[in-house]
Amino acid sequence: MKKILVVDDDVDILFVIEHLLRLKGFDVRTHSTGLGIPDIVIQYAPDLILLDVMLPGKQGTQVCKELKVIDPDIPIILFSANAEQGKAFEICKADDFVSKPFDVENLVNSIKFHVNKLVPRYR
Repeated sequence: MKKILVVDDDVDILFVIEHLLRLKGFDVRTHSTGLGIPDIVIQYAPDLILLDVMLPGKQGTQVCKELKVIDPDIPIILFSANAEQGKAFEICKADDFVSKPFDVENLVNSIKFHVNKLVPRYR
């Protein structure tokens, strides 16, 4: 079962995405701030991270940069309500960007695409 870490400060969005992805067969863990994410990634070893750009504690783009140092191959999808933040994924070398409000089918398809293109990773 593929593991997805979802990070967003909106608990309603976390709830919806967590249940949606569980229904699609993913193991999901959620987190609501930009703090402590590298430790969670090391312990949980997700196959993909869905990361909000605007987070309390630390911006998603900064978290993304830190995570890409830890594991350059881990797929990170940034998402934000501000469509102009879409350019942020280039700054931190994220793999994709999804605008909020998101189309559920597009979000799931993007996640499946990036999870399935993974090279085998040894942990």
